[in-house]
Amino acid sequence: MASTKPEKKEKKDKKRSDEAGVGKVKKDKKDKKEKKEKLKSAVTASLEDQEQAADAPVSVIVEEKTTKITTTAPIVGALVPFARPLADEKATKKVMKSVRKAAKNKTLKRGVKEVVKALRKSPATGPGNTAFPGVVVLAGDISPMDVISHIPVLCEDVNVPYIFVASRAELGAAGSTKRPTSVVMVTEKRVGAAKKGDKIDEEEGEEDFADVYKDLVKLVEKESKAQLKLLV
Repeated sequence: MASTKPEKKEKKDKKRSDEAGVGKVKKDKKDKKEKKEKLKSAVTASLEDQEQAADAPVSVIVEEKTTKITTTAPIVGALVPFARPLADEKATKKVMKSVRKAAKNKTLKRGVKEVVKALRKSPATGPGNTAFPGVVVLAGDISPMDVISHIPVLCEDVNVPYIFVASRAELGAAGSTKRPTSVVMVTEKRVGAAKKGDKIDEEEGEEDFADVYKDLVKLVEKESKAQLKLLV
C-alpha cells in the first residue's frame, strides 16, 4: 500500500499542472541545432549570390555623341546645266594653281566685262586658230546663269579654250580677290605696263609662267576632248 501512495501523488500533481496550464514542453536540442544550421546555410547562400552578382560582368550601353566638324571648304551651289567641260577634283587643283600664278604674274583678267572685251578683240577664225588671247575659266555655280551663258559661245567662235570649275568662291580666292568671281582669263602675256623696278623679275617670271600657261592649255584641251567623247 505504501508504494501506491507516491504514484497517486505524482498523478495528482501532473493533473493539477495540466489544468493550471503551467506545463512546459521541452524542446529537443537536436531539432534546435538543425534549425540553426539551416538558417546559417541560407544566410551564407544569399551572401554568395550577392558576391557572384557583384563580380559578374556588367554590360554598359554607351551612347556615342556625334561631334560636328566645321570645315573651311568653299560653298558650292547648283551648277549651271551647260557647265561643260567641268574640271574634276584633280584638274581643278591644277587650274587653280595656274590662276594663282597668273594673278601673281599679272597675266589675269577678272570679271565678265574684261573677259568678254578680250574675246571680242580676238580674231574670229576657225578651229585651227592658235593665236587666242588666253584660257577662260568659268565658275559653274553662277546664278542667274544668264550672266555667263554667252561666254562659252564667244569662246567657241574664236577657238579660245575654256573650262568650268565648281566654285566661284574658290575661283575668286585663286585670283587674289576677296569676292567670288564668275569668270577669269589666263593670258600668256602681262596685262598692262610693268613697273620699272620689276624688269628683271618680269623676264624671269615670264619664262617660268610660259611653261605654266602651256600646261594649262594642254589640260583644258584634253578635258574638252574627253567631254566631247562622253557626249558622243
